[in-house]
Amino acid sequence: MSSDNKPTIVYKKKEVRTAWLMMAPALIVLAVIAVYPILRTFYLSFHEMNLKRPQSGFPFIGFQNYMKIFSDARAGTDILFTVKFTVTTVLLEMVIGFAAALIMNRAFKGRGIVRAAILVPWAIPTSVSAMMWKFIYNDQYGMFNDILYRFGIIKAYKAWLSTASGSFMALVITDVWKTAPYMALLILAGLQMIPGELYESAKLDGANAIQRFWNVTLPLAKRSLLVALLFRTLDAFRVFDLISVLTGGANGTESIAVYSYKQLMTFLDFGYGSALAVLIFLIVFAISVVYMIFLKGDLVSE
Repeated sequence: MSSDNKPTIVYKKKEVRTAWLMMAPALIVLAVIAVYPILRTFYLSFHEMNLKRPQSGFPFIGFQNYMKIFSDARAGTDILFTVKFTVTTVLLEMVIGFAAALIMNRAFKGRGIVRAAILVPWAIPTSVSAMMWKFIYNDQYGMFNDILYRFGIIKAYKAWLSTASGSFMALVITDVWKTAPYMALLILAGLQMIPGELYESAKLDGANAIQRFWNVTLPLAKRSLLVALLFRTLDAFRVFDLISVLTGGANGTESIAVYSYKQLMTFLDFGYGSALAVLIFLIVFAISVVYMIFLKGDLVSE
């Protein structure tokens, strides 16, 4: 190694050390608020810890909490509902978000106002949105009943949150209203990176609007669409606050996250509740891996 390269190598090493020193505070905070709770949850899931039975102590029981999940019919039902909710909402949000992104991507007067307005639902905290929609669905003075009644769709006010189908519909509508703008924002970012020259070339080749959409817009917006689907799928599967506030998990609308919370905070079974939380973590991790494996080429290719 020549002596001319030594100062450069020493300088690079100093840069690396400086970079680690500057990142250290953030890494420490991340370890305290994120890594430690995850490791603690894994640890608790292998122990029996029920505060309603303190006399049982805190024994190590291995995988018994996880085996209990397979024999727990309520946990199985909640997982199926969570999958149903995730698939339904993500598909609707993808379609609506794509349509909204296409509209916002066009040049028209007042486009900036429209873009700002469509993001308002996403900016509202989920618990606030759920409480607001709970009033809207009220069976006595709710606006949802009033609109349907005025248009002759229903003949009398209904208690939508008192039935399984009504509760599921209410959850889907509320979630789509809140998070479709998020999908639209991510997809819009991809649409704005498509060169306008491609559309002009397609027009010169005689392609109509539908053909330009299928052959230009959709292929080039695929990456941003896949990223949006990934984020929304992970977020929808972990749904908690929306269900907790709007239905409380009644009428078959309990997600696995809500059930885990009830085991922890209502039944005070920290061992089994932690095992359910770990299950959610593993499922979300598996979904991420599947997305990255099958969509890797579309997400990282140049």
